Order: sequence, then C-alpha cells, then structure tokens
Amino acid sequence: MTDFTIEDLRARLRECAGDIDGADLDGDTLDTPFVELGYDSLALLQVTAVISRERSIVIDDDAAIEAQTPRMLLKVINSVPRQSD
Repeated sequence: MTDFTIEDLRARLRECAGDIDGADLDGDTLDTPFVELGYDSLALLQVTAVISRERSIVIDDDAAIEAQTPRMLLKVINSVPRQSD
C-alpha cells in the first residue's frame, strides 16, 4: 500500500471538515498545528474515521488527537498496518 500523503490528507480535511476561512491548506502546512489551521479534535476524529474505512486500517483515536500537526498525523496513519481481509 502506498503512503498516505499530505495531498491525500488535505483532500480528506476539505471533504470531511470543510475549508476553514483563513486556513491555507495548500501552503507549507506540514508543521502547522491543526488548531492554527482551524481544525479541532472532532474534525480530526472525523477525518481519521474516513481514512480508516478507505484504507482498511484502525487508527487509534488517542494517537490521532495527539498528532498536533499534519506531519504527525501522517506519521500515525502511515505507521498503522493494513488489516487482513
């Protein structure tokens, strides 16, 4: 399975939580805290639930919430092994 990328994450954030006024997701946001981008923990849980279903993985809710930046969340997502079918 290919790694989940920042582009993938941006798309899911927009789909699930919407575009936040003033947030430039297309800029260099890898190390920008989600709170500065306007996304709260509920938005992150929503996004990770969608990603979990799409990729057939289980993302730990606590790990997702502890991921303060897109870079940290990508690390969490990409470190989860895919479930056997």
